Amino acid sequence: MPEQARPRHAVSFRRRRRGAGFTNLTRVTGTTSQNTPHAATADPSEFPPPRVESEVGRLDAVLLHRPGNELRRLTPRNNDQLLFDSIPWVARAQQEHDAFAEVLRGRGVDVLLLTDLLRHALADSRARAAGVHAAVDDRRLGGDLADALRSFLSTAKPDTLAEVLTSGLTFEELPASEGGSLVRRMHHPHDFAVDPLPNLLFTRDSSVWIADRVAVSSLAMPARRRETALLDIVYAYHPRFRGAVRAYGAHSAPVEGGDVLSLAPGVLAVGVGERTTPAGAESLARSVFADDLVHTVLVVPIAQDRATMHLDTVCTMVGPDSVVMYPPAGESLVAYTVRPDDRGGPGDGGLRVEGPEPFLTAAAEAMGIDRLHVIDTGLDPVTAEREQWDDGNNTLALRPGVVIGYERNVETNARLEDAGIEVVRIEGSELGSGRGGPRCMSCPISRAPVPN
Repeated sequence: MPEQARPRHAVSFRRRRRGAGFTNLTRVTGTTSQNTPHAATADPSEFPPPRVESEVGRLDAVLLHRPGNELRRLTPRNNDQLLFDSIPWVARAQQEHDAFAEVLRGRGVDVLLLTDLLRHALADSRARAAGVHAAVDDRRLGGDLADALRSFLSTAKPDTLAEVLTSGLTFEELPASEGGSLVRRMHHPHDFAVDPLPNLLFTRDSSVWIADRVAVSSLAMPARRRETALLDIVYAYHPRFRGAVRAYGAHSAPVEGGDVLSLAPGVLAVGVGERTTPAGAESLARSVFADDLVHTVLVVPIAQDRATMHLDTVCTMVGPDSVVMYPPAGESLVAYTVRPDDRGGPGDGGLRVEGPEPFLTAAAEAMGIDRLHVIDTGLDPVTAEREQWDDGNNTLALRPGVVIGYERNVETNARLEDAGIEVVRIEGSELGSGRGGPRCMSCPISRAPVPN
């Protein structure tokens, strides 16, 4: 495509010869995220330390990812593999996301954008080495081509490396090298040498804060596994998170943040289904018990299908004792109650597993309340199924009784308001093409305690 004909936000690289026969890829165009500049540069002591002990305490700081050029990599040929149901209109998705971020800022929330944090972290040589390691796959590229890419990325500016890490790189865009390359020759020019990460939009899944520690998720789907390397870099090398301690690691059994709900201080619910495995739920439970972060983990089996990929697609908290829930889930969800077993001595690592019993019963008992109040999705079975698919359950609480939801879920929003919940509506016609709502698109970094 001629340079002047490229879309305004497209990523392009200009090839020019360099001494040893490699190419210096110079980023010609791109996007800049819209964030308050202090988020990436200020002294971390200016901010409250990260801490999240509930789903509904006043939201003070949150991590988002503004959709970028990685979404422009989606085509009808690869969208299923990259976990999108359709091809989003990227400019509109960015407008919708910008409006979402402005709603949060308007409510006093400190909005951190992942790409800004990543660029700042990559100024550290250790972070840059970790980023290059995450980007270059020797098994896919072969030794010579991998070395050429590794050599280029090792000296690339943080902005360029961040762009490759998020938006990927095609074989056409790879550094040139002397001599022939069977790998390059046999791949289509638009095949990915470095895969894009369009699901970065859903920051809830790749990490989750549990009390004052961060669990970097172990993502189940191949299209998403490299996301955790970026979160590892940010939490390890960005000054905002200096001293952050891990509650879980990306190389452990699969656990995804969309399956983890902080029902109350000391109580987690962990869904087990398409993404999080029983081994992941047990590993997370052992880790948070060992760190004395919680006293109870409710492990909740959910259907292993696209419509219910995470627990937060069927159930989210909207108040200290209230949930919005897909009606069939309310009737069928059960929970295994997992607690530390200290009969062998304090801290011996044993578990006590009880159940299963109905999820709502187990949750109320663990939370120390009489019952959880349930607000149903939709109005009738057909509407409920439609609005569950459209992320009607996937709300983000700004504080107790105030949530953000997609405007299209008319009946669910009306039911929430009838129950006394304030619903701040946002557009999501394009953001939802990857199957995620406001909760999926946000990773709370700091929440205030819920008032008694």
